[in-house]
Amino acid sequence: NVNRNISSLSEIFVGRAFGYMSGFVLGGLLFDRMNHFLLLGVSLVVTTVGLYFIPFCKTAVLLIVMMSVMGVSFSILDTGGNVLILDIWGHEGAPHMQALHFSFALGAFLAPVLAKLALDTPVPAKNHTEPAFQPPATNGSSEADSAPLFGLPDDMNLLWAYASTSTYIFIVSLFLFALFFKKSSGQEKSKPSAQGYRRAEYHKTLLCLLFLFFFFYVGAEVTYGSYVFSFATTYAGMEEREAAGLNSIFWGTFAACRGLAIFFAACLQPGTMIVLSNIGSLASSLFLVLFNKSPLCLWIATSVYGASMATTFPSGVSWIEQYTTISGKSAAFILIGGALGQMAIPAVVGVVQGQYLDLPVVLYSCLGAALFTALIFPVMYKVATLPLDRQRKEDIKSKKQKALPCSPGI
Repeated sequence: NVNRNISSLSEIFVGRAFGYMSGFVLGGLLFDRMNHFLLLGVSLVVTTVGLYFIPFCKTAVLLIVMMSVMGVSFSILDTGGNVLILDIWGHEGAPHMQALHFSFALGAFLAPVLAKLALDTPVPAKNHTEPAFQPPATNGSSEADSAPLFGLPDDMNLLWAYASTSTYIFIVSLFLFALFFKKSSGQEKSKPSAQGYRRAEYHKTLLCLLFLFFFFYVGAEVTYGSYVFSFATTYAGMEEREAAGLNSIFWGTFAACRGLAIFFAACLQPGTMIVLSNIGSLASSLFLVLFNKSPLCLWIATSVYGASMATTFPSGVSWIEQYTTISGKSAAFILIGGALGQMAIPAVVGVVQGQYLDLPVVLYSCLGAALFTALIFPVMYKVATLPLDRQRKEDIKSKKQKALPCSPGI
């Protein structure tokens, strides 16, 4: 649409990542000062406007700027959704947290499918000619200067795909604004959260550990989901159709398990779900490394790996709320860890894999991340429960002293 090939548009990912990181900082500050429903509603409106304008962008710079602005709104929504659930339900909000993250997975699965159905509608042949794949050198400076900033896209199906998604988002924003204007309900919800405020003795240490935990977890999730197709075709020798199926089964089991986790969270503690997820991730990634060229093992281990990765993130947020209250700044801080992981780890893996084509670097990175998360969670649990253990010991000691008989001389 902007007459640039994909390789020359790599700045778009940098711009979106910059906006995403900036949004976490901004959202963390605003959520402690503004009404949550209002801020979420405004963020959805910004997302709606950005999605409406993207098909009309005719220059790469404008597209990058638009994606950066949308990155800010995306990260505010990401932070706000987690903070809002914790603010309303507190440590009892585990099923609601799982439902929120299931909606992420469901939307990520459905939106590209619906867009593909729209884009596959027959259109005139002239709309699929080569300009989008020509090297940027063909665009002379005079043409670039005279090119309009906005204009109708050559493929109108592109416009309808974005317009339908943005219209849906705008309708959702209206519900949030309705909740904002229902002031009495907002005031009632704010009272229990203020009364239930608690702060762990090692609050900052817990946040730093969870930052590292999410850094490796999200990095491994995005790395495997991004590279499983290319790994299956270049290293495991699969055909493209099989490799696409392997990619689909990873995200399919990921979304399905997040849906089931809504019910599991009602009867299992978040810590238990994290332990089960860590065991599944460690076992499946180990099998992927040991049997990396066995098609049957790749199918089974990939499905188990996707299911194991599904509940870790929402369970981690629910788990820490049991020991310390998460404010907007705290939520933004731990989410920045995940955002850095999804930027840094896939980038490093891509560079290393390009230098060592005969090694399954993708699988090694996933195994390393699974090992780290499996080791760091017991440390987090010990730090979180250390004050509780100390209090229990003091209570036991006082009870023993009371139970001892007094000596005759006293």
